[in-house]
Amino acid sequence: MAGWPGAWRSTRPHPFCRASPRNPNSSCKTPPDFASGRDRRARRMRVTIRTTLAATCLAIGWLLIPVTASADRLSDALADAYRNSDLLEQNRYLLRLRDEGVAQQVAGLRPVISFMASSRWDIPADRQTDRISLQAEMLLYDGGGRRLLRDAAQETVLATRQSLVGLEQQVLLDAVTAYMQVWRDIQVVSVRESNVRVITQQLRAAEDRFEVGAATRTDVAQAEAQLAQARGALVAAQGNLMISRELFTIAVGRTPNGLAGPGAMPSLPATQAEAEAIARQSHPSILSLRHGVQSDQLTLAAARSDYGPQISLNANTGFDPAPSASGEGSTSITLQLTQPLYQGGRLTSSERIALATLHATEAELNQATRQVLQGIGNAFAQIRIASASIETSRQQIRASRLAFEGVQEEASLGARTTLDVLDAEQTLLEARIGEIEAQASLYTASYRLLAAMGLLTVEHLGLNVPEYDTTAYYNAVSNGPARGLSVQGDRLDAVLDRLGRE
Repeated sequence: MAGWPGAWRSTRPHPFCRASPRNPNSSCKTPPDFASGRDRRARRMRVTIRTTLAATCLAIGWLLIPVTASADRLSDALADAYRNSDLLEQNRYLLRLRDEGVAQQVAGLRPVISFMASSRWDIPADRQTDRISLQAEMLLYDGGGRRLLRDAAQETVLATRQSLVGLEQQVLLDAVTAYMQVWRDIQVVSVRESNVRVITQQLRAAEDRFEVGAATRTDVAQAEAQLAQARGALVAAQGNLMISRELFTIAVGRTPNGLAGPGAMPSLPATQAEAEAIARQSHPSILSLRHGVQSDQLTLAAARSDYGPQISLNANTGFDPAPSASGEGSTSITLQLTQPLYQGGRLTSSERIALATLHATEAELNQATRQVLQGIGNAFAQIRIASASIETSRQQIRASRLAFEGVQEEASLGARTTLDVLDAEQTLLEARIGEIEAQASLYTASYRLLAAMGLLTVEHLGLNVPEYDTTAYYNAVSNGPARGLSVQGDRLDAVLDRLGRE
């Protein structure tokens, strides 16, 4: 059997067995000095194994590389996303609109005072009549309708605040997702680069073996094909990293400065039932719709109060300021009761509209609750899947590393082909990339679970960024202060000036 390979090559040359540029006389037949050069080839192969294993260890141990002090932590990215979000800024102004809605309803509970001045010319009599008057009107009783509308506006403000919290969660979750995508793609690019270096070493080793007749042209072609594939995968990974960096810029409001890694995992409940209990009490979508239901109930009560009577008080005083006038004025006070008898069905239609709106909001609340609970279940499932993937990937890495080292050693002894070595290295590469992707998925799913519970907020995470005060503007405008005429009005001026500067 010892002479069988040479006899096979001499009688049946392989189609890829051609002369190489380095050795024009090479062929598939064993050269005469093959036995004498065996030690030299063994030394070359051992050097190649050491070089390849070093590159592989570099691919496996990339996590041990220290990061610079200026690298972005996940908390830094979240703080900047909150600080730079135009979406949050837009909805803060929408919240101020709801705050003004309370001020509008408060104004309806207060008297209306008007100043009037008139001048009348009677042309035939050539006489001018001037009059100055002051008129006041106050609603004394309307069945509580206007107070109910004020309370409904306050509930709308509370609902809008919770909607703002929901947007805050979405902004932070988008930042987490973008951060983890950049982190993942950086690591994948690093592994792909190391893979290119490893296969380059494999190609050189195959060419060296081909020169001395220990390998065929097929082995070299297989290594070249694998290297081309690895370079293509590296280009794709670099492209994915560029895309992820753009997503990071949109989500955070700036470009990444190099990532320090996500850090410790957030604290999560042990069971799904515990997470669901937290979500029912703290998720902004649920809380917002609960306030919406309260607002619609108050609006319905206000619509029903319109069937009852209204009592209002009117006072008017005036006089003629002309010097020729007697100087005597007139004053009148009127107490007026109004009871609607027929308005063409407008009141009953308003009641039906309010009732339908209430029922729609209640249904929306039920649907939102189910969606929140579904989100919690999905997040728990994603966490379990990612955790299991990490464990299996690590087991696969350990086994693939041992297999790769064994195949390398066997290849140096001629018991394995170049393709076997390349396949073993590819298996190790895929296991490492699988672990990277599973780690990114685990972190993203963990923060998604926080969002599903309503806890992905600046306050809960303790981010180092000033938190927007949702009550400052409301406190300044809710009582309808007159600007320049009261202490509250002066405070409102200060708030508006500060908001204008911001």
